[in-house]
Amino acid sequence: MSEFRIEKDSMGEVKVPKNAYYQAQTQRAVDNFPISGIRMKRNVIRAFGIIKKSAALANKELGLLNEDVVRLLVAASQEVIEGKLDDHFPIDIYQTGSGTSSNMNANEVIASRANEMVKEKKIDVKIHPNDHVNYGQSSNDVFPTALRIAAILTLNETFFPGLTALSKSLKSMGQKYAHVAKTGKTHLMDAMPVTFKQVFDGYAHQVDNGIARVKSSIERMSELPQGGTAVGTGINTHEKFGQTFARQVTIETGHTFKEAINHFEAQGTLDAPMELSSLLKTYATGLMKIANDFRWMNSGPNSAISEIKIAPIQPGSSIMPGKVNPVIEESVCMVCAQAIGNDVTVAIANQSGNFELNVMYPVACHNLLESIELLGNASKNFAERSVSVLTVNEKNVKDKLFKNPILVTALNPIIGYDKAATIAKKAYAEDRSLIDVALEETKLSRAELEKYLDPVKMTRGGFTT
Repeated sequence: MSEFRIEKDSMGEVKVPKNAYYQAQTQRAVDNFPISGIRMKRNVIRAFGIIKKSAALANKELGLLNEDVVRLLVAASQEVIEGKLDDHFPIDIYQTGSGTSSNMNANEVIASRANEMVKEKKIDVKIHPNDHVNYGQSSNDVFPTALRIAAILTLNETFFPGLTALSKSLKSMGQKYAHVAKTGKTHLMDAMPVTFKQVFDGYAHQVDNGIARVKSSIERMSELPQGGTAVGTGINTHEKFGQTFARQVTIETGHTFKEAINHFEAQGTLDAPMELSSLLKTYATGLMKIANDFRWMNSGPNSAISEIKIAPIQPGSSIMPGKVNPVIEESVCMVCAQAIGNDVTVAIANQSGNFELNVMYPVACHNLLESIELLGNASKNFAERSVSVLTVNEKNVKDKLFKNPILVTALNPIIGYDKAATIAKKAYAEDRSLIDVALEETKLSRAELEKYLDPVKMTRGGFTT
């Protein structure tokens, strides 16, 4: 018993670890949800600190909390923001659907730490988790607000920088090999030539569009439910609390937040997070396409495409000496698969709103933030450990390009489709140069054929004649 203390709440006594800042309600949640061992993410805890600090300052501005109380709440909340009290947030993500347990966890930790400060400063006040830390708030508007703040923080600090790094790396590598044309592929079969710059710029534009799409959702994600309290009506809070709180969060984070236009929509649904999740899924599917293209282009080195050489960064086999695999691309694909799956969970969570409250906020929050983090980190890692250090197998690319019978397409305007098809089939069947076969089958000179069948010219569109 010396390692524990007894705490009380409205349901009675609870045994709590002696040095824990949390109290009875948190401990009940720890006992009730031994599910996954997965705790709230750092930015969610950080968001709780931002919420409690901003709420205290808003209530002070509105004349609802005295200065001594607010000073203590701000100081304790700041320690939550900075991560100093993370060990005191032990609750599993699979908990009450409104996130009440996590909100009370924050209230109790901040109250306990503030009361510790009271003793240090010898102030005549006692901070209460509900009456002070949670003043003018409800778990039903706090957790939805924490989700949105945490998501935007993670987008700005992890997702956008990661994607920007990948876009820049793709463009840079494309420019480095702008002079190299390779055989294009449709249906995984040889097609008309393209340059590496065209290919890599296409990938970069996918990434840039991912950034733009996600940024378009921030306007709605920046609407904060805070101020709606229990059911969206704003019972037991000041009518100007929502807007005052949003202004304080804007000051604290440097990102523009505003009070929700409609608190019933903001608390009863996950529509804005769902929109963001679906856009993350869109990017994930595109990023998987890019990573898989890299795997195909790197395949070989002797018996497959082998157009690029991905940097060897670790042994690829425990039994085959010298084997090197595209491990970064494989990790990217797994991240994308996880993000796609996370979106399904968020979608199920969104349709699980009942009347005035959604009851799957914690799992939706976790999955949404996981997708943001994973896609941002994977994009950055892809840029640094693969894209920026790959090389193009120029000789192999050139040799294969000039054996590509599909280049005969450029002769269509001159000799017609049927004649061109005959030349392509013969060149392929006899494993001969396209130009040599065309010399036999047409009246065109070698000089003319070399001009018309210039692969680089073909990458510029139009006609080669």
